Amino acid sequence: MICVSIARGRHRHVMAEHRHLVQQGAQLVELRLDYIGGEVNLKRLLADRPSPVVITCRRERDGGKWAGTDEQRLMLLRSAIAEGVEYVDLEDDIASQIPRYGKTKRIISLHDYRKTPDDLNEIHARLASHDPDIIKLATTANQSHDNLRMLELVARSKVPTVGICMGDIGTPSRLLAGRFGAPFTFATFHHERTLAPGQLSYQQMTDIYHYDQIDAQTTVYGVIGDPIGHSLSPMVHNAAFRRQGINAVYIPFRVPREHLSQFLEDAPALGIKGLSVTIPHKEAVLKKLSSSDATMTGVGAANTLLFDNGKIAGFNTDYQAALDSLEQALEAHYGRKGSLEGQAALVLGAGGAAKAIAFGLKQLGAVVTIAGRTGQRAQQLADGLKCKTLDWNNRYAFQPDLLVNCTPVGMHPNVDATPYDKHHLRPSMVVFDTVYNPENTLLIKDARSQSCTVVTGVEMFVRQACLQFKLFTGQEAPSELMRDVLKRATGPAKY
Repeated sequence: MICVSIARGRHRHVMAEHRHLVQQGAQLVELRLDYIGGEVNLKRLLADRPSPVVITCRRERDGGKWAGTDEQRLMLLRSAIAEGVEYVDLEDDIASQIPRYGKTKRIISLHDYRKTPDDLNEIHARLASHDPDIIKLATTANQSHDNLRMLELVARSKVPTVGICMGDIGTPSRLLAGRFGAPFTFATFHHERTLAPGQLSYQQMTDIYHYDQIDAQTTVYGVIGDPIGHSLSPMVHNAAFRRQGINAVYIPFRVPREHLSQFLEDAPALGIKGLSVTIPHKEAVLKKLSSSDATMTGVGAANTLLFDNGKIAGFNTDYQAALDSLEQALEAHYGRKGSLEGQAALVLGAGGAAKAIAFGLKQLGAVVTIAGRTGQRAQQLADGLKCKTLDWNNRYAFQPDLLVNCTPVGMHPNVDATPYDKHHLRPSMVVFDTVYNPENTLLIKDARSQSCTVVTGVEMFVRQACLQFKLFTGQEAPSELMRDVLKRATGPAKY
């Protein structure tokens, strides 16, 4: 179950949002009294309420906005209990001052906005000593391992426990709470009005992640990177799981470089069976693999991991997806399968995607040149593939037949940027931009205006996602659905 928090300054707005959420399917709502301006009218808020509620009045030190006195706050919470609310949230230091009464259930809570303490078990035991029906622990995740610590505490607790790690590193704890036995998790009314770092909206939790369908048997997949908030992979893969009737969820995991090893060790305990890998981990994960596919040696980067019996297998679906996308564009352009034999290709970038695509182009006979914004990385990539390199500032001195952008330049929100000036594009060129959000980057728009043959990042993204889906599930992916979801997500209406 999802508890949706409402924090508005006026009573009528709180009540309107409450009714709207219930119409959308919400079963439990938290009313944040500390956000209401002026005197709180409990009877008005609670009369004819359309669903059960949690009453919360949080002090500033606990992440709230209560500006009144402590005694006024205690009186408000006691009054809520007297009105027969379903739940009341009490911080552990005031729980003994507010006795149990009637049918109202007690949530005993603690919030730590600095860290996830080392002594979680001791803190949990202290909260359990205050006669709770539910314990709520909300701490800040400073490392990926904090999620597993929190979720394992939830799983072994004898008292129903809501355990959440705040911050974008902690978002997985919110999504996996139910899988580990939490009675509910928290979401906000709207994604632009989060009440705690890393919080998702009710719509995101239901429409993208289908939270209420996650149970102890749900298989976990995800994408790791840093940053990761921009990734649209969760939309695409979760829609595919739902269409195919697969009990699985796909989650974004923000994993800083220094946490990668620990995260991969933790992955099986989190229920993870497979991962997509993005910047900056595509090369670093190679050291952690037990096995890899045939192209990995040449590509030198992995974008897909499978976990099985303590072993990690690596794959690269970027490679095949990029070549398939290019071949389709060339066939459409020439009316037949085009050849890259002897064609001059300029690859912009030197990361994992650039490695995969440059390797594939060489396999098809293209003469590849690498231009990276970091000269040393570009040189290392060129040396590894035995191809040429070009200083980034001199990239216009080279006239390629095929231009491939593997940098993030032009990615949302920096949509007015391009890695290659329009005036250097020629009608005979094929221009391939691996950026998929937006699909029509400035580079793609410029290339079309110059009558170039174009390949968008959407084509490559969907193809590599379909290949990943097959590796994850053993089933063919619903490619048209995945393409449609991605196009809608990168269009005007976004979450």
